[in-house]
Amino acid sequence: MKCLRGLSLSLAATMILNKAELYALSLSQIKGITENEPNRIANLVNVVAVLKQNLGYFWIGFYLVDGNELVLGPFQGTPACVRIARGKGVCGTSWQNAETILVPDVHAFPGHIACDANSQSEIVVPIFDKSGEVSMVLDIDHDELNTFDQTDQVYLEELAKYLQAIL
Repeated sequence: MKCLRGLSLSLAATMILNKAELYALSLSQIKGITENEPNRIANLVNVVAVLKQNLGYFWIGFYLVDGNELVLGPFQGTPACVRIARGKGVCGTSWQNAETILVPDVHAFPGHIACDANSQSEIVVPIFDKSGEVSMVLDIDHDELNTFDQTDQVYLEELAKYLQAIL
């Protein structure tokens, strides 16, 4: 396995690349790090690290399906809620509906679970297992309103399909 730690983006590079370019580069880095690594947790940790470093969002992490709950998995950011019920909050709703949810203002989302009061906007993307069931969700929060858009959705759903294939 090759270690790609030296390929991180510099602050200057992130300032000249647009969001789509940052995502494309991040996906390339993620694929390079994970393609020959069979350990699920190691791969999820590296996914979070690459996204956090390259895109700089406030909170990035995974919630893993465990029975009738989502349980906190690898993340970077402030301490988070450990368990979320199916259908509750943005993560539980994304899991229940098996669809990506973009939330421009978390305070306007009915039943939003405020793990951190600084969170203002959010995107949650379901990740499916090989049988087509949601096995986890990728949750990304920002401390500014209206942060996420279709660019985020397209690239994060591409990442979800890649993770489905390797996990």
